[in-house]
Amino acid sequence: MKGIVFREFIDMVESKFSLDTADAIIAASTLSTGGAYTSVGTYPHEEMVDLVSHLSKHTGMPVRDLLLHFGRHLFTRFAVVHPEHVLTYGSAFDLLRRLDGNIHVEVRKLYNDAELPSFTYEQLGDDSMVFTYSSHRKLADFAQGLIEGCIAHFGEPMRIDRVDLPEDQHGAHTRFTLSRTANAHA
Repeated sequence: MKGIVFREFIDMVESKFSLDTADAIIAASTLSTGGAYTSVGTYPHEEMVDLVSHLSKHTGMPVRDLLLHFGRHLFTRFAVVHPEHVLTYGSAFDLLRRLDGNIHVEVRKLYNDAELPSFTYEQLGDDSMVFTYSSHRKLADFAQGLIEGCIAHFGEPMRIDRVDLPEDQHGAHTRFTLSRTANAHA
């Protein structure tokens, strides 16, 4: 997992909770770097799992909620840091449809060793899309938070229905059905 993701996580912990909380979870975790991550470095995703688990113990918040919050936070940060990858698109569906084919291609240009999850989609008309996440990392809650952040960025009322699918040799799979609605909450 790229160091920029770790750095953004630590920044989120410092701003949402406190510097002391960030220090506490770093000290409690088994980290190859001692918590010093460079943006371009690549680190084991297990370290993120360790950090989130310790944050959950420290705050009493469920891991799922923390990953959802971090995903929403990270999408907002990506929109600021890499606006060229977000401003090009006019809707959440437009961006999500191009995630693997365009955005991840550009990410690989910046970080050729990035281990990215894969996403597929099926458009079910103008107002509905099935979006499937696949990864060995099993971070579907984080992916859902990123999707929610995308939806919020575009200001589209949308319902998300989630189904966790059976794991296979390609990892964990989660299907998100996204439906535009008049009054849905992402």
